[in-house]
Amino acid sequence: MQNLGVYASRLVTKEENFVPGHRACIGCGEALAVRLAAKAFGKNTIVVNATGCMEIVASQLPYTSWKLPWIHTLFENSAAVASGVESALKVQMRKGKIPQEDIKVVAIGGDGATVDIGLQAISGAFERGHDFLYICFDNEAYMNTGIQRSSATPFGASTTTSPAGRAKAGQMSWKKNMPEIAVAHNIPYVATACPSYPFDLIEKVKKGMATKGPAYIHVLSVCPTGWRCDTEISVMLGRLATETGVFPLYEVENGKYKMSLVPEKLKPVKDYFKLQRRFRHLKPEAIDAIQARVTEEYEKLLEKAV
Repeated sequence: MQNLGVYASRLVTKEENFVPGHRACIGCGEALAVRLAAKAFGKNTIVVNATGCMEIVASQLPYTSWKLPWIHTLFENSAAVASGVESALKVQMRKGKIPQEDIKVVAIGGDGATVDIGLQAISGAFERGHDFLYICFDNEAYMNTGIQRSSATPFGASTTTSPAGRAKAGQMSWKKNMPEIAVAHNIPYVATACPSYPFDLIEKVKKGMATKGPAYIHVLSVCPTGWRCDTEISVMLGRLATETGVFPLYEVENGKYKMSLVPEKLKPVKDYFKLQRRFRHLKPEAIDAIQARVTEEYEKLLEKAV
């Protein structure tokens, strides 16, 4: 992050691999994140896309927003399909059926397809050491099917399947820490990113693409529809997530942690929550408990990065 100067935008390609015309909602942070990531893919890339928001909005037959080879898979098997594509390319090159080329394979999915339904395929692909990049675009619920909770939904958030009411104050479990699960597989590269920090996101995707072996990037993707926030504040909310410590930006290269951005002082989580109506039911004591948890986890992360 510290190396990204005023003129960084001039170094980013103007060529688009994910183009306008899709049906994403107004203010969709995920569409912005995919557009930025796709800039770093390059033309010699095959994209494997799990069922989810981006598959729904960007691929209605006969239209597509993708200018790269693209495969739609099920919710649960994008990593398995990516593994098969990567293995097939190796075999065909070895047999001389296609030229020896550096063809990249990228699997993408939302939080439901990653931390829930597709976790077994991702774990298997990481364990086997397949050479591919997996990117999770995390909007913290199953947004395209009706805003149902996932295990990436933050504690206290109200969704259609974890509604806030008299009995419960929304989601009652803590957000699953998927980047740490990826790190536990001892893969070469793991990172978190957010389109609110576009150059950081692009650089991390480039690193993931250049990594030999499995790489994983977890991207926070603000969803105004599901988060019940104003459509024009998506970028600001993404920044607040980092500035409050709710979603810290960091990298883990070969087991070594490195913070991408360390705020001088963390802002209170209530500043982040008050802009999202999915948290409007939370009482002060609940916000205090969440604040304590965020601070604790953030300090643990800083200790790893020392």
